Amino acid sequence: MSENRFKIVFDGALQPGVDATTAKLNLAELFKSDVAAIERLFSGRTVALKRDLSHTDAQTYLQALTKTGIDARIETEPSIELNLSDVHEHTPANNQPFTADPDSPYAPPRAAVGEALPEFSALKAFSFVGRIGRLRFLAWTMALTLVTLGVGSVLAVFGFALISTDSTAGLILAGLLAFILVVVLAFISIQFSVQRLHDIGWSGWLWLLNLVPVVGSVFPFVIMIVPGNNTANRYGAPPPPNSNAVRVLASLWLVFIAIMFVGGLTGGLTAIQDEYESATGSTYQSSSVITDEVEVEPAEEAEQAPNSSDDAAEAAEAPVDSAKE
Repeated sequence: MSENRFKIVFDGALQPGVDATTAKLNLAELFKSDVAAIERLFSGRTVALKRDLSHTDAQTYLQALTKTGIDARIETEPSIELNLSDVHEHTPANNQPFTADPDSPYAPPRAAVGEALPEFSALKAFSFVGRIGRLRFLAWTMALTLVTLGVGSVLAVFGFALISTDSTAGLILAGLLAFILVVVLAFISIQFSVQRLHDIGWSGWLWLLNLVPVVGSVFPFVIMIVPGNNTANRYGAPPPPNSNAVRVLASLWLVFIAIMFVGGLTGGLTAIQDEYESATGSTYQSSSVITDEVEVEPAEEAEQAPNSSDDAAEAAEAPVDSAKE
């Protein structure tokens, strides 16, 4: 007598506390398949996920499937193999349900089928799981920038106050708080970037390209420009539509860039004007010094003229004295 063979069957039942969305995503990752293909397993029919297995192999497969959150079971089966791609729904010609057949892969479900995969995924701002689109990425980044500016301003005022009191302990505390703030904000920024990469269908580990010289200066713009997937991918369903708040926050980047441009242009013009005034003042001082030197030279010659006349008079008196003698 040949060894008994077994199969793994699934009728849509889930483990307690597991939602259908999580189970579908876990199954898609396990089978290396799209979520759309996994949807067929939740159609309300009992399907065989794996067939022609020994009892040991069936137990191994069952443990792996149980970890995904579904409630599969082992049944006896003749030696035949059915792949996931071969699973089809079947309905009788008279549209009457089948009678209960424990060996049939198309028997009616024995438990309630889980809920359908939602059209949009839930937003998780502080997580490495999920997806966000381009506009929401800009909006969340702008909100993070505003928070950074606000908290940074408060810490700056606090730091200047401590400097005026010459408190060493206070300065150390302010520096520690500033360091913690920078680390937390950088961590949140990385989470936003990872979710944006998931929306494109890329691995979140590609964020490390930001640390590569030259590439790191271009890659952030790639994240902001490349569109995401319109349908579900291996990272879940697409993000929900953008709200008015998202559009307003994203548009603030135009205002922020305009302010930075005007500020930089004004600062550059001010620096050029100061440099011009400084150069003009130096030229004026140099010309004044040269004029003073030219005016002083004739005066010195005028002072020397009377001395020359006295010397000539003394030289003329000498012959008179010698004639009297």
